[in-house]
Amino acid sequence: MNPQGERWTAEQVLALAPDAASRKAGAKLAAPGPWSGAGTDGGTPGGGGAGAVWGECAGSGSKPYRTVVDLSGQGGPGFHCSCPSRKFPCKHALGLLLLWTEGEGAVPSSASEPPDWAGQWLARRRQRAERAAEPGTEAGPARSAAGAEAARRRAERRAQRIAAGAAELEQRLADLLRGGLASVEGAGYGQWDETAARMVDAQAPGLASRVRELASATGAGAGAAWASRLLEECALLHTLNQGYLRVEELPEPLAATVRSRVGITSDASTLLASATPVRDHWLVLAQRDSDDGRLVTRRIWLHGRRTGRMAVVLSYGAAGRAPELSLPVGLALDTDLVFHPSARPLRAVLGTRHAAPAPCPEPPQGGDTTAALHAYGEALRDDPWLEAWPVVLSAVVPVPGADGRGWQVADAEGESALPVDPRCDGDSTGLWRLAAISGGAPVRVFGECGHRGFTPLATWDPDVVAL
Repeated sequence: MNPQGERWTAEQVLALAPDAASRKAGAKLAAPGPWSGAGTDGGTPGGGGAGAVWGECAGSGSKPYRTVVDLSGQGGPGFHCSCPSRKFPCKHALGLLLLWTEGEGAVPSSASEPPDWAGQWLARRRQRAERAAEPGTEAGPARSAAGAEAARRRAERRAQRIAAGAAELEQRLADLLRGGLASVEGAGYGQWDETAARMVDAQAPGLASRVRELASATGAGAGAAWASRLLEECALLHTLNQGYLRVEELPEPLAATVRSRVGITSDASTLLASATPVRDHWLVLAQRDSDDGRLVTRRIWLHGRRTGRMAVVLSYGAAGRAPELSLPVGLALDTDLVFHPSARPLRAVLGTRHAAPAPCPEPPQGGDTTAALHAYGEALRDDPWLEAWPVVLSAVVPVPGADGRGWQVADAEGESALPVDPRCDGDSTGLWRLAAISGGAPVRVFGECGHRGFTPLATWDPDVVAL
């Protein structure tokens, strides 16, 4: 074994890419030709040592691009490159890591310190991490008390604004039902956009998102289908409004769920300082980005080998800029997770990492489609506003729908199946790739099971994770 522990596979590196174009461009740079001074130190990635890879890549300019990757970060790998790209990781970082996966002959381990330009960035990054973990100075308690009081007052003011917004929204729903659902058929998004904007002003982004669901429901399906969905969305929104207006009367786990659903989330640093961590070997199952035009949201799904728990870690980037946090799919991380309070905890924050990432010996066992529906139903009982729940299907066959439209994942044994979420049709390449990996034989698939159907996110073939 080399001094940096077990190197990643090319598939695990490519799983970090923010998009297909970056994967293609990075693969072109995974050759010794454009690189000079490439090296890796003797640390252990993800552990207590350094764990860094660096190199200079010749580009179109007179000066090479200087690229360094920190593999020891508590929150996942860190990337730095002198190129102007706004993507994390950029093609140079991907190319360097792909070269590193080829072993000592491509990127040798170095007994000396990294070059100054790499060492300075690594030192600054680790100093920031150390400062974040340090307790306050002697003057800290006074500042902390003042800050806590100011935060409490801000939270009170926001709670009042959200309550006013929820009350206004309740009146809007009452007017809608009093006038009849037919009054909004074909009305367009204008009136809903105005209401959603009012909820944003009330600092309740969760309520704003629910209002936008009402807008999309008015055009869903034919006949009475849209009215049925609109009524369902109205009922869920009414329940959420009433829950928040009476949040002090709810059991704390349900109250935490209601707060999170209206858009009040716990601060990550506060969680790490106060909540009980859950240590496990967390297998990175999948990673996906979504872009609403204002914010890029990265979701990373994890599964605990010992606890069997599912977790989702979120990371954000400004519009057009990929989030910095990337975790290699297929590796297991011996790390702490701290879960956000909820009646059905799922969202988590990365805590202390205890050892190097290592390939997971096998994927989670999973169950059949009936077990997946049961898992979603159990989660829905605790969180009525839950869209979907992560599950592993142990042996299913992806098949096109009987009418030629849509897809299903059918149990290899038995007669049960789950429809694939219709929204996945926009990414039909992924569905056909899943079918190609299956070849008509049962495969193990990870995804989310929800009221719209099943969304496949990763599969195993049989030893390599494929997205």
